[in-house]
Formats: sequence, structure tokens, C-alpha cells
Amino acid sequence: MSELRKDPAIIALSGPGAALARRIQAAMREGEVLGLEGRVSDCDRSFSSVSAILPDVFVAGRPIIGICAAGILIRTLAPLLVSKQSDPPVLAVAEDGSAIVPLLGGHHGANALAVRIAEPLGGIAALTTASDVTLRVPLDAPPAGWRLRDESDYRRVAAKLLSGAPVRIVVESGPAPDWLLQLPQAEDAPVTILVSDRADAEADLVYAPQNIVLGLGCERLAEEAEVWRLVEDSLAKAKIAKEAVACVDSIALKAAEPAIHAIGRRLGVPVRFFDAVRLEREAPRLKNPSDLVYRETGCHGVAEGAALAGVGADGELLLPKQRSQRATCALARAPDTVDPTRIGRARGSLAIVGIGPGAAAARTHEVEAAISKATDLVGYKLYLDLLGSLAAYKTRHGYELGEEEMRVRIALDLAAEGRDVALVCSGDAGIYAMATLVFELIEREGNPDWARVEIAGLPGVSAMQTAAARIGAPLGHDFCAISLSDLLTPWEAIEQRLRAAASGDFVVAFYNPVSQRRRTQLAAAKDILLRQRPGETPVVLARNLGRDGESVTVVTLRDLKVEDVDMLTLVIVGSSATRALARPDGGVWVYTPRGYAKKMDEGKGAAKVGSG
Repeated sequence: MSELRKDPAIIALSGPGAALARRIQAAMREGEVLGLEGRVSDCDRSFSSVSAILPDVFVAGRPIIGICAAGILIRTLAPLLVSKQSDPPVLAVAEDGSAIVPLLGGHHGANALAVRIAEPLGGIAALTTASDVTLRVPLDAPPAGWRLRDESDYRRVAAKLLSGAPVRIVVESGPAPDWLLQLPQAEDAPVTILVSDRADAEADLVYAPQNIVLGLGCERLAEEAEVWRLVEDSLAKAKIAKEAVACVDSIALKAAEPAIHAIGRRLGVPVRFFDAVRLEREAPRLKNPSDLVYRETGCHGVAEGAALAGVGADGELLLPKQRSQRATCALARAPDTVDPTRIGRARGSLAIVGIGPGAAAARTHEVEAAISKATDLVGYKLYLDLLGSLAAYKTRHGYELGEEEMRVRIALDLAAEGRDVALVCSGDAGIYAMATLVFELIEREGNPDWARVEIAGLPGVSAMQTAAARIGAPLGHDFCAISLSDLLTPWEAIEQRLRAAASGDFVVAFYNPVSQRRRTQLAAAKDILLRQRPGETPVVLARNLGRDGESVTVVTLRDLKVEDVDMLTLVIVGSSATRALARPDGGVWVYTPRGYAKKMDEGKGAAKVGSG
């Protein structure tokens, strides 16, 4: 969850370019439109310098679709190029959509992206990689369902084929790969391509069909090293290449088991889970059914059952259950390649995201990445609306104010079904928002399906941070935040905290200062603070931050009026040290000194003593 967003960055430098960018975004159903300030108004995010934005998204590993001259991309990105394996795809698109040219990463997504864009735009994907143009086959980047064996010498074979040599294709296991069969063939060809899932298969090129499902079971918190040794031994015993594994499967009870997910990462394949009822349907096909396993899990076999469930009714158990001290492993083979997205379910994820005050520029990259990844968005309707195009093509679950618990329950239920969910909050999700309710419900309800969800909290810019930045630096020294809402907290407890904040001379940020029915709390808080600090203490009233109608004004604590504050206002009351400083333009800055003046004075005194 913490990775930066990896969806395409669509760069527009003009109005017509932005219009084309929106067409590309709609066709792909993903991507972020970045527009040049002063030239592009319809965009998801603006930038002021091409020479800055291109390196930024390139280093982040995001595919770049530049609606501009190819030379701009080449000159800007050339110093950043490392290798064809690590550099992200880069494409140049003519402003009229007539040509889409992959400049970098042809076999690592750029060619496929160009073809994907060309059809809806009515343009031409100008592919230049030799194997795509001449052979019509990307030899080093086979389609989903096949993997090129690590030891294969792709470059030598490609050179022979490009010189006109035919190829001999042998399909030993798995389906016949149509994408290979279009190559010119001959029985006595100097080049042999073998399609096989065997670990000891040898040929000029060996492609492994991903027709093997690896079933895993393990004790709670089993060591990754032990489980990996078992997997390696099992593959070796079955003489199966690791590239032939399509996915790692297990029982839903193990959806949060770190070692199982680690094996998926090591093999570079997805991890899928089945509930016990589905696995028990495989009981007649198990070689090693266990009553003990049934009592613990609800099915007679985890490793064998998961492997067989993954390959379906036409598949077969290739290697019965193998054991280590704390884990079990089994292998099954399907007659065709296995599409992991069509079997079992993934471990669901819940990203608890703070989107800041509302403006797109205030969202963090990792929050946008989580929203981009999400299949479902859950939140207050207004917050989902604030996402704009970032929420496009997502399933939205919008709720009204007061339905907080319902939002969290729906988010957890969806994630428990294997979906990727973003629970959207304003400001920071952990500050007077929904993050705490997520964990409270998990603890209170004891729902094991919720507990197994992958949960990540992603910070956002809070209202008090935004307000402070707008007006200067009122939070520059010790401060606290207090919610004046007594809907969930007794007023007596709030009063106790107010007195403590006043006694400690903290700067105080008031959340939920008033509502249509709550009109007395802010006045009471003002009276408590006035007993401990001057009436001239600066008070910041920040309303509608980051949205239309934003206003940030400064009054004194003595002059603070309840009628000047509404539900959309954040109130920051300074400490006795907080100062208001007049600006040359007639405005005011507010800041709270931290003691640097005293430090500088002491330094000057020491210097004078030393000079004597």
C-alpha cells in the first residue's frame, strides 16, 4: 500500500492535448492527466515545468504518455535512463492522436499500451521493436499464461529469426501457443522453441506454460525460509520449473499468513484463497485426507485441496502433499494455462486514506496510488465527489453524515470479499476521522474475516496543518487538538481537557467547534482559555479549506464570537506566546515562537565574552 501510484501519467501541454488526454484516460479507464499551468485548465493536476514533472513521474516508475514532440521526452529523460529492465514505458503521442510511438519499454508495456490506445483514437501504433514488427511476436515478453525461462538466450535466437531462419516448435505440455505458431516453421530448423513445464527442459528457447497451481498450508507465523525450502524441494521432486507456477493457493483462514504471501512474491505470481466449503468439495480427489485437518479447518486437506481447486475439475494432482515441520505443499496441473483472477479470491485490502482539505494538489502520492488501485471507494458522498476523475471507473459507496459506522462495516465487508477498498476521509484519516473506528470495530466484533484484511493507513494533510500553513506558523511550538463535539465524548471529559490545555499554555486547534444544534461549547471553551491567557491572544478562523469559498481570518480571543464560526470552520487559538504580525499587503501572519530569539541572544553573549 505504501508504493507510489504506478498508473500512467498523461502529460498535456496544450488545450487540444488535454482534450486528447481525457480521451486516452477514458479509453484506458485509468491514468492521471497532468497539465501545464497557464495552458491547460482541464487536468487532474497542474505542473509548472516540463523539466521537473517528467523526471518526477519517471523516477516514480510510472508509465509516461506524453502528448508532445518525441524530442521533448528524449531530451528530458535521457540523463535518467538506467536499463530496459527497470525504466518505465514512455510513449509519445501526436496531438491529433494519429501516431502513438513507444520510445522506451517496448516489451515491458509500452508496445501493448500503444496498441491499446491506438484503436479508440483511430491512430497508428508505431512499433519499432524488431520482433514485434518483423516477427509479430515479442519473444522476450510472452503474453499472460506463458513465461520465458530465465536461462533462455533470447537475443541469440531473435538474431537468427530476424535473419530469416525458421523455427521448430515443440509443445510438450500445456496448450499450443497461438502467438508462437505464427512464426515460420520447419522440422529441420536451426532454432528449437520448446513449450514445457519441466524443470530440466532444454532448447534454444523454453517457454513454460503457467498451468501449475501450488497449494500451501502452514502453521500460524511459520518461517518463510522453511516454507520456501519446502516449495523448492516439492518443485524439484515433481521436476517442475518455477516459471510454470501460475499462482499460490491456500485456505481463506490463512489469508493473512506472511509466509504464504512471501512465496507468491518469490515466484512472482498472485496468491489466491478458497473457503473451507469449496476445498471440502475436493475431498474425493485428495490423496491424503485428514480428519485432524477437518476438525481444525473445516476441510480434509488444505494443500492438496487448494491445488486441485485451482486447476479445476479437468486438472490433476501432480504431487501429493509434502510436509516440513510447520508447512504442507502440493502441486496440481491444469490442461490449459491458469488465469488466477478467475479462481478463488485475493486477500482483500483496505486503505484508510486522508485526502486533505479537498484540492487535488494537497493529496499525497501514496494516497492517490491507493485510490487508483482500489476497486471500491467508500466514504461520505461529498468526499468522493472531491476526488473528481480519480474516482472514475470505481464502484462508489457513498453515505451521508452520521452513517460512519455503516461506512466502515461496508468497507471491511468488501475487503473481506477480496476486493481492494479505499475508505476515503477528509484531512487525515487518523485525526477525528474513520481510522479509529476501523480498529474499534475489528476488536469489538471479533470478525476473523475482517482481521485478515490487509489494512494500511495513509496520512493526509489535516485541517489544522492547512490552516496553520495558510496563516503562518501558529503550530510552531507545542500544541494540541480538541474536538468540541459531545456526541461521542462527555462534555465533562472535554472540559477537563480544555482546562489542562489552558493550564499547559498549549496552542489549541478546535475541531467540530459548533453545529446547528451545538452552540454553547465554543463559548465555554473560550471562557476557560481566557482564565489562563490574554484577551489579545490571536485566534485563526479557517473556513472551507481547500475548497471554493475558502477564508482564513484572524480575531482575538476576547472578540471571538460563536456566530462567526460554522460546521466548516476550524478554530486555532494561540498560546500566550503566539503573535500576530502585520503584513505589508494589509493582511496578517500568525506564528508561535519556539525560542530561537533567546538562543540567538545567548549566542551573541557568548561571542562577546569570547572576544574579550
